[in-house]
Amino acid sequence: MDQSELLTQCLAKPGAWPDQPWEGDTVVKVGSKIFAFLGSAEGAQVGVKCGPTREAADEWLLRYPSDASAMPYIGRFGWNSLLTGGAISDEEILEAVDASYAAVVSKLPKRERPVPKVEA
Repeated sequence: MDQSELLTQCLAKPGAWPDQPWEGDTVVKVGSKIFAFLGSAEGAQVGVKCGPTREAADEWLLRYPSDASAMPYIGRFGWNSLLTGGAISDEEILEAVDASYAAVVSKLPKRERPVPKVEA
């Protein structure tokens, strides 16, 4: 999975929008909060919330010691970088993005939460 495919998947989520708070680094937000760090165009990893605590997020590091790492600065809050195109399957990457999105949405104030689409 390349970065453009990952970005497309992230932006398909209700209320998701791209931002570049740092020159050349793309993130995807819901409301005012980031749920996925995609980095630069050449990036081969995604930063996501992998657990409510560092201890919970460490399960990724134990399962994929070469392809998962705690993110600098925010890793202590359960954020990991997951390498794409390696040992972690695309499906697991997408599940991690889904979980990160859900975790971030659950912490948003109600006024910032996206309204789910209702099928007619």
